[in-house]
Amino acid sequence: MTIKRILVPVDFSATSMQALDYAIEFCKPFGAELVVLSTIEPFYSAMPPDLYGPAANSAMLLDSQRQAAREEMSRLEATLSKRRVNFRTSVQVGVPYQVIVDEAKRRKVDLIVMSTHGRTGLSHALLGSVTEKVVRTAECPVLTIRGAKRRAKSR
Repeated sequence: MTIKRILVPVDFSATSMQALDYAIEFCKPFGAELVVLSTIEPFYSAMPPDLYGPAANSAMLLDSQRQAAREEMSRLEATLSKRRVNFRTSVQVGVPYQVIVDEAKRRKVDLIVMSTHGRTGLSHALLGSVTEKVVRTAECPVLTIRGAKRRAKSR
């Protein structure tokens, strides 16, 4: 098996940075390229389209999120350069799992490495899981990295 390109979706959380560390270690022996992707999920408003104030604020919020993600990605690029790994980065807007799957297909990646927050129960049922949807729909293998275990609540 040859790995030439690895996609790592990041949301800049500790668990996604942990997955990035794993991916970097996978890249090194293969000399693979690392594709680091940040996705900004669009939000939808139930406001009538003729009310320009809320729509304008929504557009400003999306621009603000995009700018913040680019700034975080810029800092991450500096760190990756120091780690001497061949990489490219991307910030995209869309439904996260779909953007990840589409980017993996477009870039012809051999492996996706991503974190999971380990939600269970009601929070998993209500929020779903981006990782789970990627595992189900991606055409390439997906390595999931579980974040650190949560501490048990004291009784």
